[in-house]
Amino acid sequence: MQEALDELRSKLGEGERIDFAELVELGARVKARRMLSEDTATQAARKRLANIIRTRSSAIHVDVSAADEVKHVGLVPKYE
Repeated sequence: MQEALDELRSKLGEGERIDFAELVELGARVKARRMLSEDTATQAARKRLANIIRTRSSAIHVDVSAADEVKHVGLVPKYE
């Protein structure tokens, strides 16, 4: 934080003071926008995943015979 304040002070005019209330307000707005964009990206990823599951169009190959083998060998509990 000190580095950021020093940089700001170097750009201010002689005798000009830092308005900390303004800094807090600006920082809060930037943080809120950043969080919104992260939420948007998360929502988009969830929608893509849900679509893959709904359409069963996964690019991930599932080896059914290997899954059955694990079940029969007893590495996975059987819920029968």
